[in-house]
Amino acid sequence: MYDSTIDVLERILAEGGLAFEYEVVPGISSVQALAASHRIALNRVGGPVHITTGRRLAASGFPEHSDDLVVMLDAACAFEGLADQDLHIYWGAYVGTDDELLVSGRLADVAAEIKAAREAARARKGWIMDTYLLRRPRR
Repeated sequence: MYDSTIDVLERILAEGGLAFEYEVVPGISSVQALAASHRIALNRVGGPVHITTGRRLAASGFPEHSDDLVVMLDAACAFEGLADQDLHIYWGAYVGTDDELLVSGRLADVAAEIKAAREAARARKGWIMDTYLLRRPRR
């Protein structure tokens, strides 16, 4: 779900420079692993989950019609722009690995902690892959 790996492989094959076969193996997505690591349900009873990118979150804000928003590919920490809203965040990096990092809480209270954890992890490993769920309170 992070990127379009299959599309990239198909483009390589279409160009004809390389010939190879690949297999798509179903598994647990980073979104499912994030919810499991935080010991929460991804959605609330009868409610949808919206999945977007950090870039789209920064440009459009939290969608009006959604209470549960998963954000991926957020190198710019777009969640910081929402810290004035009443939101809860469930953040994870390297989810499902031995290096897993988790932070959750009221966004205004933990946004700086998440940003610092992201920066430290990226400096230590050279890369970061993180995902988070933003959740509005029940309406």
